[in-house]
Amino acid sequence: MTKKKGGRLMSSAGLVNYYDSEDRRAIHISPVIVMAVAAAIGLFVLVLNIIY
Repeated sequence: MTKKKGGRLMSSAGLVNYYDSEDRRAIHISPVIVMAVAAAIGLFVLVLNIIY
């Protein structure tokens, strides 16, 4: 079999390439903030389970 250099598959099976948006109006959230908020919500739910 020969390997093709570069290029894309002719049939991508519905997969779409997404590129980073450089739109200044877009909301930019740091991954660290997302993880911290998720951990805080998890801790809050855990405390509510213990209390009730």
